[in-house]
Amino acid sequence: MGLSNFKEYEMKCNIGTGDRILRIIVGLAFFLYGLVTAPAGGSFIIGLIGVVLVVTALISFCPLYTAIGINTGCKKD
Repeated sequence: MGLSNFKEYEMKCNIGTGDRILRIIVGLAFFLYGLVTAPAGGSFIIGLIGVVLVVTALISFCPLYTAIGINTGCKKD
């Protein structure tokens, strides 16, 4: 796969404002839970899920939404 195919994989906004706010709140809660309960085995995974939620909210793009065709508020091209 070369740079000529990059346009096919362009990250387009597919997360609306309400979804972004919810992702940030839930993501921070998951991340903080993961930090507070660090010795527990599953807390690392919950914290990691929190990080993913916050990052996808900040960049307004969710690869899973693209795969299943969901768009929660951004304009479709």
